[in-house]
Amino acid sequence: MTHAGPNRRQFLAGAGAVGTTLVAARGVTAAQRTNAGPLRANALDEVRFGLIGVGERGFDHVRSLIMLDGVRIVALADLYDDVLEKSASEVESTRGYRPDLINGDEHAYRRLLDRDDIDAVIISTPWSWHVPMAVETMKSGKHAFVEVPAAQTVEGCWALVDTSEATGKHCMMLENCCYGRSELMVLNMVRRGLLGELTHGEGAYIHELRFQMKDMDRHTGSWRTPWHTRRDGNLYPTHGLGSVAQYMNINRGDRFDYLTSVSSPALGRAAYAAEIFPAGHPRRQAHFIAGDMNTTLIKTVMGRSIMVQHDTTTTRPYSRLNLIQGTKGAFASFPDRIALAGAEDEHADWDTDMAPWQARFDHPLWTGTADLAAQHGGHGGMDLVMMWRIVACLRAGEALDQSVYDAAAWSAIGPLSAESVANRSNSVDIPDFTRGGWETAKPLDVVGV
Repeated sequence: MTHAGPNRRQFLAGAGAVGTTLVAARGVTAAQRTNAGPLRANALDEVRFGLIGVGERGFDHVRSLIMLDGVRIVALADLYDDVLEKSASEVESTRGYRPDLINGDEHAYRRLLDRDDIDAVIISTPWSWHVPMAVETMKSGKHAFVEVPAAQTVEGCWALVDTSEATGKHCMMLENCCYGRSELMVLNMVRRGLLGELTHGEGAYIHELRFQMKDMDRHTGSWRTPWHTRRDGNLYPTHGLGSVAQYMNINRGDRFDYLTSVSSPALGRAAYAAEIFPAGHPRRQAHFIAGDMNTTLIKTVMGRSIMVQHDTTTTRPYSRLNLIQGTKGAFASFPDRIALAGAEDEHADWDTDMAPWQARFDHPLWTGTADLAAQHGGHGGMDLVMMWRIVACLRAGEALDQSVYDAAAWSAIGPLSAESVANRSNSVDIPDFTRGGWETAKPLDVVGV
């Protein structure tokens, strides 16, 4: 295939047209809805995947999928021939066949959705396309697996929920950080009562990414950078929040109730642009409004508190915080450490030697896939573990670890934080995307391989 396709700016511009797929999403009737949590679809002997977007994150998913049994990659869609060929060659060299390649204009991915030989679609595209592509995927009779965040508006969150309920198809956000070794271990600790009754958690995405501003026509920075000129709030809430939400049984016994959010001044990106780019460059002319640090506080219906932070601008070491505390102790990451209640009047100290704790509490899902993850998994192995688990659930007809309600609730923190920041940090209600289902839904199990 030789068609060069439009650039990423054209790709983003097309998102408005794709938005017509959301028409009447909130009009799904009660009679049309099915219970999407926990949704159990028909078991699949082999999971046939299509992937939309394989330029960067999508290529990581290709590399994970080809390591797993019971998987076939049927088709790939992207705007660029070079990334399609790279992924196809990766599949061919490992599995001995070539997937079909689809490109053209920004709607060429619909040719992938029109096929009847695909069970599930992985969507790794710019954020504005996540909701329309996921909605179309489910309406085409396929399960949707969408990169983070799943939606950029509350309306988009509802569209995902309503469509999943109406079609009976999975819609899972690919929050890989829920499958890190530490996060899975803490989930096991919490389920076994080590930290007592949970009271507070903290999550973050602190990761200096200003170098992405150099991407102008292609790659992540070409479409991600402009978000810093559009929204002042938490632009990327789910990496730190997802695991804390699972510890606290959010949407499974508790739910987010309301939030308040505050942002620091937006200084770092303009300073970087002035240092790196020549006079007159578009990045120097951009008006960045997203605060360098956003801090959002969430209150749950059961009274717990959660702090979520976002900073992809400041020169500061990477952290997702991953802190959870209860009546018997606390755990925090970056670096991993734990403190448990001791004798009366004894002050707890952080224990940073994780080996004994890992021996006792490593999650069986991690230990069961550790060798494969170490050899082939990105981000410390969490990518491979996540894909292994997804495929295992689809093949067994089991509920997924993350429901469409999780995708909606975790992603909604983004637009709602911006609403709070714009209104002097006044509190903003967080919708109950489960429509009351959280009260009876069972907590996420600690499962093995």
